[in-house]
Amino acid sequence: MTALHTRPIPQPIITAHEHAWSVESRHRTSEGTVLYVRCGDCGTRRVDVEQHPSMPPTALSRTLRR
Repeated sequence: MTALHTRPIPQPIITAHEHAWSVESRHRTSEGTVLYVRCGDCGTRRVDVEQHPSMPPTALSRTLRR
């Protein structure tokens, strides 16, 4: 039986924030150092590459939520 006046299922509210990336693991490749990073606040993960130690890493993947 279907009720006509049911309440919607609540959806979690995702708020945008500045990620606090920390490196979980790393390994060297011919392109540079690949970094597997995770945000300490929300648990989002991403893969970065560091081509030179004096340059900031660049993202290789999109952020992945659990």
